Amino acid sequence: MTDAVGEHPQYDVFADEFLEHAQDGLFNAHYDRPACLDLLGDVAGASILDAACGPGLYAEELTARGARVTGFDHSPRMIELARHRAPSATFRTHDLSHRLDWLADHSVDIVLFALALEYVDDKLAALREFHRVLRPGGALVLSRLHPTGDWLRHGGNYFAPRVIEETWSRGWQLKYWLEPLEKTCEDLHGAGFLIERLVEPRPTPPAAKIDQDKYDRLCREPTGFLAIRAVPDPRGTPVVNTTPGQRSDAGTL
Repeated sequence: MTDAVGEHPQYDVFADEFLEHAQDGLFNAHYDRPACLDLLGDVAGASILDAACGPGLYAEELTARGARVTGFDHSPRMIELARHRAPSATFRTHDLSHRLDWLADHSVDIVLFALALEYVDDKLAALREFHRVLRPGGALVLSRLHPTGDWLRHGGNYFAPRVIEETWSRGWQLKYWLEPLEKTCEDLHGAGFLIERLVEPRPTPPAAKIDQDKYDRLCREPTGFLAIRAVPDPRGTPVVNTTPGQRSDAGTL
C-alpha cells in the first residue's frame, strides 16, 4: 500500500516535552508502565532490550530492579535523555526499518517494546528481529494503542489498516498506523510468537488525583492502551508467503 509512516523520527522535535509529560503523567506513569512492568515480572539479572526506549523512563526503572538494559530509539535527542536518566544502561540510535545487526542471535532475555508499534511500517520484520535476538525461554512485552479506542475516535472500517495524521494536545504532530487487534496477533504469529497474556489495563489509583474524568473513563472503557506478553513458539517460526519483491507487511519504516 502507499500509506506509510516513514523514516522521520517524529518524537525528536518534542523529546524534552515528552519526557516532562510521560515522567509522571496519567497515561504513561499510571497506566502503561505499571501494566508492562507487571508483564515483565522479576527482571533481576535479566538482559533486556528496550526497543524504542524514548527518554529512558523504563530503562531507569529496570536498571533499578537489577536488569542489564540495552536501549535504542530512532530519535537522537531521546537517546541523549535516556543516557542521562539511566547511565548504567547502554543506548544507541537505531531505526527499526533496519535489522538489529549489532545484536547476536539469542543474546537477550526480554524485549520490551512499549507504545511504538504504531510507528513501524514493516511490523512483521521488526517482530522477527525481536524473535531472533531472544534467548530460548525469553519473552517479548509490547504495548500499543487499544484498537477499539482508536476506532471509536476515528471511525471508518475497523478492519482496514490505515495511517492517521493528527495533532495531539500539546501541538505534537504525529503520523501512525491504525490497525485492528487481529493484525497485531497475526504479526506476532507470523514472527514466531505465541501470546501468553493480553492485558487491558486499568489506571492505578493515584491517577484519579491527576484527572478524575480520565481515570473513570479508562476504568470502564477500552479507550487507552493494551499490553501483550508473547513467547517464542517452540514449534518454530511460521513461513509467511509474500509475493517476490514485496515487503512482509503493509510497508516499511
